[in-house]
Amino acid sequence: MKILQGILSESEEYYSGLKKKIEKRLFNLPAGSIKERRIFGKRYYYLQYRKDKKIIQKYLGKVKPEAMLGQIKERNALKAELKKVNEALHIIGKSVDKRHD
Repeated sequence: MKILQGILSESEEYYSGLKKKIEKRLFNLPAGSIKERRIFGKRYYYLQYRKDKKIIQKYLGKVKPEAMLGQIKERNALKAELKKVNEALHIIGKSVDKRHD
């Protein structure tokens, strides 16, 4: 039983640390998506995101923001990974609760 306790404890520490790292990285990445608008045949790019219930559009320029597109793609991948980490922590938490019953 102590072996199982150790494994659960190590797993919980690992996933908790991983969750903190992911959340820290997410904090530094832009939220939202890049929207392209065509006005009189010219392209303009905007960062679009929600703030409370409002949709905010921030002008980025006439050049497609490739670097920001990469950051948004990374953010989406990290959000998917964070979801899996939270599921693992939930399962570990349920296992710990069952162990105490």
